[in-house]
Amino acid sequence: MIKAGIIGATGYAGSELVGLLLKHPGAEVVFLGSSSQAGTRFSDIYPRYLNQCDLVLSDSVLEDAAKVCDVVFLALPHGIASGSVTSDILEKTRIIDLGADFRLKDADVYESWYKVVHKGRALLPEAVYGLCEIHRDEIKKARLVANPGCYTTCSILSLYPLLKRHLVDPLTLVVDALSGVSGAGRGAKVANLFCEVNESVKAYGVATHRHTPEIEQELSLAAGREVVLSFTPHLVPINRGILATCYAKLLPGIGEDEVASAYAECYGGEPFIRLSGALSETRNVQGTNFVDISMRIDGRTGRVVVVTAIDNLVKGAAGQAVQNMNILFGLDERTGLI
Repeated sequence: MIKAGIIGATGYAGSELVGLLLKHPGAEVVFLGSSSQAGTRFSDIYPRYLNQCDLVLSDSVLEDAAKVCDVVFLALPHGIASGSVTSDILEKTRIIDLGADFRLKDADVYESWYKVVHKGRALLPEAVYGLCEIHRDEIKKARLVANPGCYTTCSILSLYPLLKRHLVDPLTLVVDALSGVSGAGRGAKVANLFCEVNESVKAYGVATHRHTPEIEQELSLAAGREVVLSFTPHLVPINRGILATCYAKLLPGIGEDEVASAYAECYGGEPFIRLSGALSETRNVQGTNFVDISMRIDGRTGRVVVVTAIDNLVKGAAGQAVQNMNILFGLDERTGLI
């Protein structure tokens, strides 16, 4: 059994991870950490886990978790993991970081967008970006996996085949994405109160959202050249789910057959990617690790429109983390997720 620990277990992503690991036939939750709820039983905070996970929450001390865990998941705000993960920790356990600290390879870019000092620059070269469908072989050998963000997972997987196969102009990319309220975390914020969110849709982080450089980094690797895009997130009054509508200008001579072939070649054997003729909807992926991708060619404008849906707490966070764990320990990726 894989002995697993979670630091930041009481947030939405952390609690979702607890639920997935409890059902995982090859894993056992042995450590739960929370700096704000130390000394409290996990099931007292989330009563649905009564008699399933009654562990008492510990202080969020990574050194303690590393002594008893084969893998530790970090579900923490940005800026914390970079100062906590060390080479000594990685000698004892594997780390899957659900936060942003090790996703960007350029620490200066990270500091520019996140406005905090990166304290773990020396570890960035060995951190592997944990988007399983793209970096699977690197993940297998990793000690430190940077679990991608929810918007980024949806956006990158939407556009990756188009850039990889050089079917679109990489300077014409636009991503409009809508997320449920759980994407903002469990902390109390006026903007996320029911009366503030219900019966309304709003854009936020326009031209400034921190997931933008993460998307550009991975799509630039796919394209083999620098990619700059427009990314606009929106908040919608649902609990969970992301729908990304992505636009790109097709290169001359590229049509529906070439686009369909690119997605089939890149994703045809992927267990969690579903290519569909019907337009993707969040309700069809809720509570799952699936990525539903659909495409339309707009012949009038010469653009391809890709519509993709994921559950932001599963494939966008906890489910992808479990998928990464399965890869790290040589298990079928679907274990505990289907």
